Amino acid sequence: MFGPYTNNTENKELYATFIPKIEAYRAKLQAGILEEYKLSDNLIPQETGTDVTGIPEKVLTEEELTIVNTPGYELVKQLASGKLTAVQVFKAYAKTATAAHQLTNCAMELFLDEGLKRAEELDAYYKKTGQTVGPLHGLPVSLKEHYNYKGKVTHGACVSKIENVTDNWCLTVEVLLEAGAVFYIRTTEPQTLMHLCSNNNITGLCKNPTNTALTTGGSSSGEGALVAMRGSVFGLGSDIGGSIRCPAAFCGVFGLRPTQKRLSMKNVTFCGTGVGEAVVCVLGPLARSAQDIDLFMKASLDGKPWQRDATILPLPWRDVPVPAAKDLKVAIMYDDGVVKPTPPIIRGLKHAAQKLKAAGVKVVEWDSFGVLELAEICGSFYNADGGRAQKAGLAASGEPTCELSKIALSFGCGEKGLSAAEEHIGQGIRDKYRIEYQDKMVELGVDFILSPTYVSVATKPEKIHYWGYTSLWNVLDFPNVVFPTGLKCDPALDAPDRSYKPRSELEAYEYSLYDNAEDFKGAPISLQLTGRRWLDEEVVKAAQTVHEIVAV
Repeated sequence: MFGPYTNNTENKELYATFIPKIEAYRAKLQAGILEEYKLSDNLIPQETGTDVTGIPEKVLTEEELTIVNTPGYELVKQLASGKLTAVQVFKAYAKTATAAHQLTNCAMELFLDEGLKRAEELDAYYKKTGQTVGPLHGLPVSLKEHYNYKGKVTHGACVSKIENVTDNWCLTVEVLLEAGAVFYIRTTEPQTLMHLCSNNNITGLCKNPTNTALTTGGSSSGEGALVAMRGSVFGLGSDIGGSIRCPAAFCGVFGLRPTQKRLSMKNVTFCGTGVGEAVVCVLGPLARSAQDIDLFMKASLDGKPWQRDATILPLPWRDVPVPAAKDLKVAIMYDDGVVKPTPPIIRGLKHAAQKLKAAGVKVVEWDSFGVLELAEICGSFYNADGGRAQKAGLAASGEPTCELSKIALSFGCGEKGLSAAEEHIGQGIRDKYRIEYQDKMVELGVDFILSPTYVSVATKPEKIHYWGYTSLWNVLDFPNVVFPTGLKCDPALDAPDRSYKPRSELEAYEYSLYDNAEDFKGAPISLQLTGRRWLDEEVVKAAQTVHEIVAV
């Protein structure tokens, strides 16, 4: 599972020259908290392990609270009818997002004045024409930081890029802008963008809003926290190993990992050079409902990004019906054969199975196969260049290497890298399993697979080593939607299984992280629904039905 890694990029003297730049960056972030939106000290808990999701309500007016509680697909109707103005909607979300950042450290940049100006311009356009500028007119949308934003610093959590002002737009961001989105916040991510956690040397850790002693997951770390705190209608994340789905699961919101090459990756900044075709990074939304996932994707693909990016497929977002329960056939993966899920996740799966069966859904069990081999191949694809590009990005500032960066750089082949022949062999194995997984779904007569997103609920920061429940689907490239069950970790119901005998050192390590259920109290129990390759629309609509059945 882990290859060799030598930590040879740190340089204290060089890094010292970047510290003033980091301090200036942090000062600018702090200055982005407008005086009118600062929380009083008594509203910011000093103790860890606190649920802070309800705190923004204490500073919102009744009208603002109604706005942030209204789903995006309803807000666009109210904006289009003139019932609400873009400025009204923006101010409610700006206040909530700023509170969320003060409580969780979810932002890397706040630019509320620019967001307000954009909202005012949209209102002026509507007043003059009686029309909206596009399908997302006036919706506040958050962005993970590493998407190029014209005229702003884009660093990808890499200290050496902390003054990298990009002169172009990430195409997916530009399409959202053209659809009428309002931007005002860019959210945090981990060093190397390869942690299921949030730590970096620029802004540090992001805290989970449901329990601040726990991680938000990663790498779309700030997006998970912000969307859970109702600080944006939806946000744009990225995923090459679980980076949308893990934060969505840990924070209790929806997240879509679409099939590759649906949304454009054009003009995205990485610490290194990114990963090639063997396992493909994708962009996708985090939101609070399946309907808002659908709205996001339809608006993004109505913009025909393939006309400006030759690397993506010309596949418009299709309108498909929401399936009835009686028409759904779901296989449940209770164990991937590598690391058994912890008690709260098992409880969530059993709860889902019971609810689905009672609603008339056909439910069978999924017997896992090939997961360890696929996880190892995926890890080697990440490090096919021996980590040289990532290490060069780190070495350019000499910044300290986070523990989970070291783990990620040791995945699969580690710093040994892959030869062209080895990579070709790996891709052949990948494609063999793609066929076998679809064949198994056909054999079982199922359209979807329900599984954990991670072996446990949100865990403590800087701990996760195993990505198999998510990276499996990255290398196979099957689309997934993560959704909340409404259940939460309950120490009275979810005591650690002390009798379980781990099958490997990796399982022993990962399972040991869930050592005291009290530490994870209140953490959301979320699940992952996987569909067939390219049928993203079907898995989004199925997730809507499954969530309505399962959620408590």
